[in-house]
Amino acid sequence: MRTLILGGARSGKSALAERLAVESGHGVAYIATGQAHDAEMAARIAHHRANRPEQWVSVEEPLALADALKANARPGRCVLVDCLTLWLSNLLGADDAERLARERAALLDLLPSLPGQILLVSNEVGLGVVPMGELTRRFVDEAGRLHQALAAHCERVLFVAAGMPLVLKGSLA
Repeated sequence: MRTLILGGARSGKSALAERLAVESGHGVAYIATGQAHDAEMAARIAHHRANRPEQWVSVEEPLALADALKANARPGRCVLVDCLTLWLSNLLGADDAERLARERAALLDLLPSLPGQILLVSNEVGLGVVPMGELTRRFVDEAGRLHQALAAHCERVLFVAAGMPLVLKGSLA
């Protein structure tokens, strides 16, 4: 089953994804997309690493997400990706429109055929004001388009606010 988990910053979406991963009863591979470009982000990454169960396989892949999913998804395994908006930011920051298009297409093409359970975590950024800067507007547009395309490929889509999941597609159970 493929699940897209959306929510705002500090909404509880990652905690829900981690709970669903544990409840799956499968071995877990955690694909982290964040990069430590400053001390604050390095501290966040270290905190997340320290809080993951030791038996989880940890993969850090900021750009080639489809490749990481292909290498880690298998029957009887749950793969948790956290998070797609960091991955998208990494690709936009690389300032390579062709790479962004290739990586996005690779993810969308691969997702329907992946074995096992897939949990995709992403920030919903389209609920606020329209950003004033060109890059931030592009980020919001790209994230919205990505979320719509992923939702079409996922059996379950959840939105999390204040730690409470709202089922948009499928069921929580």
